[in-house]
Amino acid sequence: MNDIAKHVPNRVTRDIPYLELAEPDEGYHGLIRENETLVEVTPAIRARGPLCSFLILNNKHHGEAPFEIMVIDDNEARLRVRYPLNCEKRRNYKFDIAAVGCDGSYSNTVPVHITVTDVNEFAPVFNQAAYVRSVDEGKVYDEIVRVEATDRDCTPRYGDVCKYEIVNDGDRSQPFAIDNEGVIRNTEPLEYDKSHNHILSVVAYDCGMMPSAPVLVTIKVNKPCRAGWKGLAERVDYAPGTGPLALFPAARLEACSSDERCPGVTRIQAAVTLQASRAGVACDRDTYTLHAQRTVCGLDPKTVDLLPSPGVGNEWAKSLKPDSGRDGEQLFEFDGETSAVVPESILPHSLGSTFSVSTWLRHAPPPDHDKHRKEHVLCLADDHKMNRHHYALFVRNCRLILLLRRDFGEGDLNIFRPAEWRWKLPEVCDNEWHHYAINIRFPNVELYVDGEPYRAERGPEVIDDWPLHPAHGVNTTMVVGACWQGTESDMKHHLRGWLAGLGALPGSVQPATALRCAARCREGLSLAPDLYLKSVSVEGDSASEVETLVRRVSYGDARVFPTPGRRNVHLATTITCDNGRVIKARPAESYVMVLAPQTPTILLNGSADAARDYAHFRAGLPVFPDIRVRVLARSGDDIKEAETQKLDSCVVSVYPALNPDHEALALRSSPADDIRATLTRDGVSLTGADTVDNYQQVLREIEYSNKKPAYYLNRVFKLTCSELNGRFTSNEYVQTLTVEHPRAASDTRALRPSGLADKMDVVREHTSNNIEPAVAMSVPRAFAAHSQHSQHSAELPAARTLDIHDRHSSNNVAVVIGAVMAGAVVALVIVVAARVRGARPAARARPVRPHDSEMAWDDSALTITVNPMEEATECVVSPNRVCGDSSSAESCSDEDSDHHDSSDEEGEVMAGKQHKYRNISQLEWDNSTM
Repeated sequence: MNDIAKHVPNRVTRDIPYLELAEPDEGYHGLIRENETLVEVTPAIRARGPLCSFLILNNKHHGEAPFEIMVIDDNEARLRVRYPLNCEKRRNYKFDIAAVGCDGSYSNTVPVHITVTDVNEFAPVFNQAAYVRSVDEGKVYDEIVRVEATDRDCTPRYGDVCKYEIVNDGDRSQPFAIDNEGVIRNTEPLEYDKSHNHILSVVAYDCGMMPSAPVLVTIKVNKPCRAGWKGLAERVDYAPGTGPLALFPAARLEACSSDERCPGVTRIQAAVTLQASRAGVACDRDTYTLHAQRTVCGLDPKTVDLLPSPGVGNEWAKSLKPDSGRDGEQLFEFDGETSAVVPESILPHSLGSTFSVSTWLRHAPPPDHDKHRKEHVLCLADDHKMNRHHYALFVRNCRLILLLRRDFGEGDLNIFRPAEWRWKLPEVCDNEWHHYAINIRFPNVELYVDGEPYRAERGPEVIDDWPLHPAHGVNTTMVVGACWQGTESDMKHHLRGWLAGLGALPGSVQPATALRCAARCREGLSLAPDLYLKSVSVEGDSASEVETLVRRVSYGDARVFPTPGRRNVHLATTITCDNGRVIKARPAESYVMVLAPQTPTILLNGSADAARDYAHFRAGLPVFPDIRVRVLARSGDDIKEAETQKLDSCVVSVYPALNPDHEALALRSSPADDIRATLTRDGVSLTGADTVDNYQQVLREIEYSNKKPAYYLNRVFKLTCSELNGRFTSNEYVQTLTVEHPRAASDTRALRPSGLADKMDVVREHTSNNIEPAVAMSVPRAFAAHSQHSQHSAELPAARTLDIHDRHSSNNVAVVIGAVMAGAVVALVIVVAARVRGARPAARARPVRPHDSEMAWDDSALTITVNPMEEATECVVSPNRVCGDSSSAESCSDEDSDHHDSSDEEGEVMAGKQHKYRNISQLEWDNSTM
């Protein structure tokens, strides 16, 4: 082309052709589709001057141009291809053209740029002829497989793949989807049982929407290797008292070690968890009272129980609400209104600088989630004028807080000292039972949670404060379940939750071993005896090792009488494979059914009735001299006496209550340290866990004394004993102590009303001690007023046989005796006459004789009606009566003499003078029918 250019003149003339182009440097630009022959050139190729043809000058750098120029007329030409072009092989061409005159002259050269435009002649083609993938059952994958297709077209318009599609042929049940990138995923978990394989037909589209040939995608669902346990019993029955019971003796682990997903096992971990048997109860703990735990766990014997059972001696706790539906457990509910004021006689308000507080607490967050609400377990505050809290244990914002303000006399008023300890504990608000104990050796404070020392990285938050300022005339009030506000004279900051076993120990701290014992759970899982855990974890390098350990996991309950019911057991297992994959085995569920224990039978027996005379009652006599206490338990088909059983309570009750003026109950000797005795007017209460023999010994030591036994016919005592705080109760044993009243002076008195006879017995006791033995022997014995000789015969004087044949042998003796007796009768008649005249005014003013009131017993409901027909034959008891015959006169004289002696002994009661005993008017003789 350079050679041609040399022959082109620099100036244009009419004799030389030239190409007509506004911008010769830019040249011509043409477009041609690869399936066409004519090139669309812009601008059109035109030439001036004498024109015969056009010449294409090839550029050696761009290769041969497959084009030719056709002259259409004298000035214009067209460009066409000599053979079809292929855009995929070559898309751009560049060459120069020149016009050739008829004389062989050449015009100037102009570049031509040709671009071959693409035609969508190729469909996308997938890189693989088919795709196969495997998936696990039950999983949803973000990407199962990625398919990819390409297009041979040269331009992005037809050469790029813009869409992939799953051809379902009308079946829309396939749970798969594909995006524009060719990623196939499942829209729901696949199930092996429904379909082992899923075959999909996928089509790719280029941007010209030319579809490809479909490709098959096969998705295989792996048959699941269900890693888990086999051979586990759904239910395991546990009989109390049989010791540890293996839960899974035939356990087998399927670890899927042959699965391609887990070619080998590196580590297997298994955890067995015992879940709560009842809502809100962490375990089946002992139901002994706080006092009983002193023996069982070694708590300090000086520990004061601040949650006793309301009853005798604990009247201050009557406002508490014990829960009686928990198999005897002493659980107290505090509903936001319940509280109890602790008397200072129970616990001194000043605990000193060393003391201990412990309690069981179950607490949940407040419903309104008030972070500032204070809920007091124990509080000591001013009783009036001020609201100073001296010390307290309370909950606020799920924190357990101890407040301990130093008194003004316990330190410098100008020095800050620790006054508040705050522990943030998750246990405080998990609505489960937990045991909390705080040992204070000021300024050191140690918290125990569930028997273990609380170890926190940061420890409690400690707030310092000034000591309390002095305040004169202000006392303190101790409250359980709230706090007393002295200025408002009302309770505030009530507790909402449950408490049990709240105790305080002034002057000392509880041993750590005792706290651990008090809080420990005596039922649980273990791999060794006497080890009770809520959860047991085992691990091994192979399935066989873990199987061996799991088979040794046992359930046990050291209590003889555990709470019957269901305990759920959960087994979770994790398998770590060689390739790092972690497989979680199916969780195994089982439960332990604790059978109802053989209820022990507590038997009380002995001599139910005992009769003693006045001397024994005055000196004191044992109430249960031969009481026998036995605890029987069933062993198979036999019933045997349990030697290791313990009692924790025995109650002796007497009704009506004792008269403290002359009646008393006492213990001959002090009971053992493990038994606490409380004596009141209503009876005796023995508490504390101890052996049956020790309780039996203490019961035999109970003594009853009565300084005035003549007032009583008998005394009835009722005895009951219990175990595990009332969970098992004995029979009600009734012991009757009967007063043996002295015999009356004649058989006739045995027929009198029982009330009068008993009063006469009182007189006779004193009289019989003063008469001569010979006279006493001659007086016939009379039975007690409340007894009879026979229920079917009259009580008449015994028949006597007199010898009438030999009269002279004893005439002299008879004369002497007759003279003596005549003198005695005369003297007695004179005395009786004097007494009758002195007694008439009193008899008119008051029908009942003074000595009747004095000798009456406490039986307000007694009314006796006398048969009027008996008056014809009986000697009517009256100061001014007239005796019919000599025997009657003798009886009247004896009665009057007895009355005189009794009055001297007991003291005369003046007419109109008020009796010193209550209800004496109700005890007088009812003679309205006589």
